[in-house]
Formats: sequence, C-alpha cells, structure tokens
Amino acid sequence: ILLPLVTALICICLGRMNVPVGDVITVFRDVFTGNEGHAQNYSIVINLRLPRILMAIIVGAGLTCAGNTFQSLFSNPLATPDILGVTSGTCVGAILAIILSCGILETQLIALAFGLASVFFTLKIAGKNENRQVVYLVLSGVIAFSLFNAIGSLLKYTADPQDKLPEITYWLMGSFTSATYKKLLIGSPLILIGIVVIYLLRWRLNILSLSEDEAKASGINLKRTQMIFILASTVITASAVSMCGQVGWIGLLVPHCARMLVGSNNRYVVPISLSLGASFMILIDTLSRTISVIELPLSILTAIIGSPVFISLLNKNRSNLQ
Repeated sequence: ILLPLVTALICICLGRMNVPVGDVITVFRDVFTGNEGHAQNYSIVINLRLPRILMAIIVGAGLTCAGNTFQSLFSNPLATPDILGVTSGTCVGAILAIILSCGILETQLIALAFGLASVFFTLKIAGKNENRQVVYLVLSGVIAFSLFNAIGSLLKYTADPQDKLPEITYWLMGSFTSATYKKLLIGSPLILIGIVVIYLLRWRLNILSLSEDEAKASGINLKRTQMIFILASTVITASAVSMCGQVGWIGLLVPHCARMLVGSNNRYVVPISLSLGASFMILIDTLSRTISVIELPLSILTAIIGSPVFISLLNKNRSNLQ
C-alpha cells in the first residue's frame, strides 16, 4: 500500500518545473480545507500531474493484475493481458474514432466498446466446443487478434497521412498526456471492479493452475470460475487500453518480479503485483515526461526498460536451475 503512495508523492514533485514536497502537501491540504493557495502550484499538481498519477496507478495495477491472472489461468509464463485479442479490438475502435474526428471522451468510449465486443467475439468462437475450453480460448484469441489487427491496418491505410495517421500512430504507442478526471471516471470503475473480483477470488487461481482433474476434485465450478477471471481480466485490459493506448511489457514483466519476491502463491502474488505494477507505471510516466524535451510514448520506455530486466530475470532463473 505504501510503495505506490510514496512513489506517487515523489514523482508528483518532478517535472519541467519541480515542486518541493512541502508545497505539494500544502496544495493537498488547501484542497481539503477549501483555502486558496498558490495558484501555479495548484494548477501543476491538481490539474496536470495528479490525473496522470492516478491513471498510471490504475492502469499499472490493472494490467499487472490481468497479466498475472492469465499467466496463472493458462499455466503460461508468457501470457499477457491481450492474449484473447482484446487490445487489437480496442485499438480498432480508437482508430475508427480518430478517423471520424471524435473527441477524447468519445474515442475512449468507442475504443472500450470495440474492446468488449472483441472479448465476446472470442468467447463466442471458443464456446462452440465444450472440451479443452482454455485451449480453444487461446486459439480464438489468436484469431481475434489477427482479424482486428487486419481491420486496424485497413483503417490506417485509409486514414489521412497528413492529419489522422500521425495521431493514430501516437495514440497506439501509449501516453497519459490526455489524462483527465473525466477519462478516469469513464474507464476506472471497470478496472477497479475487475481488480476487486480477481483479488477476492485470487486463492482460486492456485486451484486453476493445477491439472484439470485436480481442479475438478477441489469442488469448484471450473468453467464458471475460468469465465469470471477471463471476463474480469479482459474488461480491465479493454478499459486500460481505451484510456491510454497500448502499454506493453508491464503485464508480462511485473508478475514475474512479484513471484520472485513471494513465490507462486496467488494469495500473495496478486497484492504484490498490484503494488509493483502501480509503482512501475508511475515511474515510467515520470520518465516519459522528464527524460527529454519531447514526451516519449509509454510503450517505447516499457520496452527499453523491460527487455533488459526480463533478460536478467531469465539469466537468474537459469543460473538457479543449474
């Protein structure tokens, strides 16, 4: 609980114009007491940086929680939050909204709707076969990913190369630049509901990671429990991508770091993942807006930082096995 809060307090002070910690605390105190404080500090902290910090916390925690859920559910350490094609569906909605010159909020709503539609499309395909349900879900996700990627590429091909195409490309790379309290009100509730559902049922992930016969012997409704986790994780992913675009690596890397700290028991991995994911996303966003004059997209930084970290984790695990 403390790690994201401390990270947020430090990072909210950093930027093109640094604000001392004492001044940040004064701004928050003035907000709660209703006093009129320093106008410039208030604008920087409350209007500019706080929405980004809150979005980073929610998106980071949500994508990490979804990634850990899919890795446990499919018993695949390489599973990511977009394994069922939800990210490609969300991106199609956003591309279509940008081409139609919709506003930021309309773009978010359309992207979220297409993301949820891609989930139901995947479940519809997988639901035709009652046996080996998880395997067919993964295969259906590959189909949905390829189909919506093709549609997205077609839409980008028809977009205006002088105006719309650069906007689409920048959105797809991920950014918190457009973070506002209104965007948070649209996307955050679904992410928080999904996180709460997974957190409350996290002990069942330990059962689902067993073989099918062992899981059935535990007495839980296997298919219903799987569907609950899949729906919660995909709703989280669709909402996160609709708010800030594609953010890679965090749903793959952070769950591995959490398991290195506390083992494979999801009763502990899930809360640790939430904390690490939120803190990591705050740091990435702070780097994106401070490391250069031009703000860097999130997916670039997560790949640059995530790749060497993941390589070191693989080397460490390999040396432990030898």
